Amino acid sequence: MAKASSKKVQSLILLAAVLLLVNNAAAAPAGGFLGSWELISQNAGISAMHTQLLPKTDQIAVFDASVWHISRLQLPQEKRPCFWHHNKLTNQTAEDCWCHSIFYDYNKNAVKALKVQSDTWCSSGGLSADGRLVSTGGFQYGAKAIRYLWGCDTCDWVEYPEGLAEPRWYSTQVMLSDGSFLVYGGRDAFSYEYVPVEKESNKAAIAFPFLFETQDFLERPGNPKGRFRLENNLYPFVYLLPDGNVYVFANNRSVVHDPKANKIIREFPQLPGGARSYPATGTSVLLPLYLPRDTNKPVDAEVLICGGSVREGLYLGEEEKRFVNALDDCARMVVTSPNPEWKIEKMPAPRTMADGVLLPNGEVLIINGADLGSGGWHCADKPSLKPMLYRPNAPEGQRFAELAPTDIPRMYHSVANLLPDGKVFVGGSNDNDGYFEFAKFPTELRLEKFTPPYLAPEYAALRPAILEDQSDKAATYGKWVYLRVKSSEPLTINYVQVSIVAPPFVTHGISMNQRMLFLSVIELKNNVAPGVDEVVVAAPPTSALAPPGYYLLSVVNQGIPSHSIWFHLK
Repeated sequence: MAKASSKKVQSLILLAAVLLLVNNAAAAPAGGFLGSWELISQNAGISAMHTQLLPKTDQIAVFDASVWHISRLQLPQEKRPCFWHHNKLTNQTAEDCWCHSIFYDYNKNAVKALKVQSDTWCSSGGLSADGRLVSTGGFQYGAKAIRYLWGCDTCDWVEYPEGLAEPRWYSTQVMLSDGSFLVYGGRDAFSYEYVPVEKESNKAAIAFPFLFETQDFLERPGNPKGRFRLENNLYPFVYLLPDGNVYVFANNRSVVHDPKANKIIREFPQLPGGARSYPATGTSVLLPLYLPRDTNKPVDAEVLICGGSVREGLYLGEEEKRFVNALDDCARMVVTSPNPEWKIEKMPAPRTMADGVLLPNGEVLIINGADLGSGGWHCADKPSLKPMLYRPNAPEGQRFAELAPTDIPRMYHSVANLLPDGKVFVGGSNDNDGYFEFAKFPTELRLEKFTPPYLAPEYAALRPAILEDQSDKAATYGKWVYLRVKSSEPLTINYVQVSIVAPPFVTHGISMNQRMLFLSVIELKNNVAPGVDEVVVAAPPTSALAPPGYYLLSVVNQGIPSHSIWFHLK
């Protein structure tokens, strides 16, 4: 009797452990596995300032600024003639034969040169519903540009230098429910505008005073230079909400904006502690949306913002060469709540210029950046070499875990992108006005992959595999999606999830259009073939929940995700 009771207790303990694993999405790294790093390219030829994972290929579009008219990769003969540029600052014209953009094949570790002519420095972008990269804004002769890039073997940039009505430098691009793009803000651009149909140009932008109101300045009485412009409201965090309106966060304030009526619907409490938008450069994600089986039930949207800098961080770094601690907190708020409030928790370490990556099991990877200072050239110190894992569903106080460190500082102008195999592509870091290999923080041309803890060998038996040729790879809204899944043990409906992640445009600590949903599981059929289960899920019911386009779809078993497949929602 005692033995039977003991076995029952052991079974209950095991069940509780499994439930904890599912609810907390792999709450503790397996066997102490804190992730691992792999150097995948010693020299990509350019520094990765902007990146976009492209669908149905094994490629990432990578591009830098062209303002310096130099890189470490020359344009090949088939991409010539070179192009002439006029520098408005020096009033000189010169020839540029350098490459400023590449396709990077993350499976073959191969680089293919591309030719971009308008200056993409600090631009914005997003993946269109048909799978093209649409890039907007930049610097000087690229500030009004709209660019298009398909992911095919023979594709290259198509550019329209005067597509936007206003110059957009440090702006944010967001997709709306109808698949169109809006571009918010930019330096001295206190407005927004729709990205026009290809080959057309905008005549005027739409004023958005909120962006003017959120600027920061530092008064300097008696200083002949006058007040110092901190800004702290560039690259605002912008998210499409489940009702089709837009959440906009700039500096330490946020609103819900109806862009069609150009009306602010509600304003939220200020986020205390410092500044969060560029150049303070916190990072932000819209936490995963959980879709209920009953489509009449509302879906909550919760925003997470981590790190940043003290309000005057840029001034201290740029003018006084003094680097103070970055902000060491994360704040989250349910922006669809009738009584929203920020809930603040401490990170294991301070962080500015981090990238926030939504992982397919619902965890958030906080990676890259620095412990001291703010964004901007030479305005930060003490690289943050250890990524942090944030588990949104774990109990408060148990949500953070520090992971294995890299030995490559990823400071200003760094990037991180989720890959289909669940690893994370990491690149960039250029703290210099040009290409400098021997600076304190040199222009970084190396590329890495980070392996998160859920890919530990100890989890191999739990990892499902989607049979792509037997699964739906596209669906219209509200339709059922059938997925065939191979696993070592039959899946259990209480412990299986299906997630879709919209791959973001990444630059300057902001991941534009990054979005993740857990789909409603309708049915699970075990052993439809030997060792094969069928998972039936419902596609999102509306495009306000998930705009049309390409997503990385994963089946998640007890917190362990499969290799993703490309899924087209239309």
